Amino acid sequence: MAFFLKWLRGKKDHNPNKWLVCAAVMVGAFMSVMDVSIVNVALPHMMGSFGQNLSAITWIATAYSIAAVIMVTMAGWWTALLGRKKLYLISFAIFTVGSILAGTAHTFPEMILYRVLQGIGGGSLIPISQAILRETFPKKEQGMAMAIFSMGVVVAPAIGPVAGGWLTDHYGWPWIFYINIPFSILGMIMVFLFVHDPAYLKRGIKSIDTMGILLLSLGLTGLQTILQRGQEMSWFGSPLILWGTVVTVLILAGMVYWELFISKEPVVDFHIFKNPQFSMGVVIILLMGIALYGTTFILPQFTQRLLNYPAFQAGLVLMPRALALLCVLPIVGRLYNLVDSRGLMVFGMLVVAFSYFQLGHLATTAGQDNIMPILFIMGAGMPFVFVTLSTVSLSTISRENMTSAAGLFNLFQQVGGNIGYALMATLLERYTQIHHAFLATHINAWHVQAVTMYRQAVGLLHAHGLSMGQSYPASLALINGLVTKQAEMIAYNDISFLLMFMFLALIPVALLFPVQKTAAEVHITEM
Repeated sequence: MAFFLKWLRGKKDHNPNKWLVCAAVMVGAFMSVMDVSIVNVALPHMMGSFGQNLSAITWIATAYSIAAVIMVTMAGWWTALLGRKKLYLISFAIFTVGSILAGTAHTFPEMILYRVLQGIGGGSLIPISQAILRETFPKKEQGMAMAIFSMGVVVAPAIGPVAGGWLTDHYGWPWIFYINIPFSILGMIMVFLFVHDPAYLKRGIKSIDTMGILLLSLGLTGLQTILQRGQEMSWFGSPLILWGTVVTVLILAGMVYWELFISKEPVVDFHIFKNPQFSMGVVIILLMGIALYGTTFILPQFTQRLLNYPAFQAGLVLMPRALALLCVLPIVGRLYNLVDSRGLMVFGMLVVAFSYFQLGHLATTAGQDNIMPILFIMGAGMPFVFVTLSTVSLSTISRENMTSAAGLFNLFQQVGGNIGYALMATLLERYTQIHHAFLATHINAWHVQAVTMYRQAVGLLHAHGLSMGQSYPASLALINGLVTKQAEMIAYNDISFLLMFMFLALIPVALLFPVQKTAAEVHITEM
């Protein structure tokens, strides 16, 4: 037994078995990311439990996101204060306690409070996991390390709705929180046994950046709230959103100035953006977040609203993308050392753009056989971008700044995701209105097919018991419903084409990255 534990830990305490370290930290990252999306399918059930409308109940998701994104940004500062391993264990424990309490919540304010607690615990797990993976694997295996990390943070959002739908249907919504408990306990035990803080990490802080923490919390809370509430409040048509945006921008600008020029112990190290390679990566991951999470939003909407799929089946439609990601991620991790990183990213962007092109040609008669192969292609292309981008962007960051850089990198991905949700919801509504107005102009007394359909609808409704006076307006409402459905279908296609052009526009940016040495070139250089 002693020999087995020694092998598990590694030859020395500071050189543990890399695969066990990997498994330990990925449990936390996966659970944290999945809890963002797993709750979405259970919200309709929670509406009845807490007696809230749809607008109010979405705060259950928003509360977690706000708390998590603040902690993602502060991960580097908390690491310096507590140490990375201690912070990871404390965060994991807080996340677990929040999960238990959320499952037992009886009132709506209790649920919001417990979700904030979950977010405080879960937020730090993401950047710390990425930083630990990068230092655990040798330089020649950095691509594989980021492939493993991507398995957690990219696959989890796709699995979340499926797992949440199944648990809610079979056991009730509290189990979407209770399911975290055994995995969290296992993860904490593994982190305690196999993860150790390296000697080079910065330890301790001279003073607490109270103003920076306050500005960061207020700014990110305002940003998250505006992005998630803007659409339902007509954006800048609402004075609350308008002035909220102005105040949030001023707070964020003030925070950046404070952290760069005034604070002696900044809670967020913006000096990392002086690294051009990291800055380009952040820009791309922001736009990638918009596309990835935007797609995660519109595809279930499309399948449920236009194809009338139940929630669980709508989640299953996304599974081919997750399966393709799982299959291709380790392949890309190997290819990273053999092929120029720019070529990998460009190839991935072209594949994903092609999949969006195919999605832009769907019709209301589309079935799973039409959608799932396209999503499989999309899932196969995404790892070429995500794995390569995260590896290249962080490759020139010093080990001492890795946790802070990983936090900022993940912050921009999450902000991009929230922008994606807000943008897709807004574009879907606006495009549907535009196309409905255009299609409606062709529905008139001179349109032979429209007149024929109208007369057939009147006759059919009258034959089923409606009077002629009732059949005329009912027929018009029926035709208007068909026009709305077609207008919405065209709107979904337009969004797919927009995302296609977004990926194509990223190709020139990807080509700005410097040429990366292959494994053979690195070996020759090190000899």
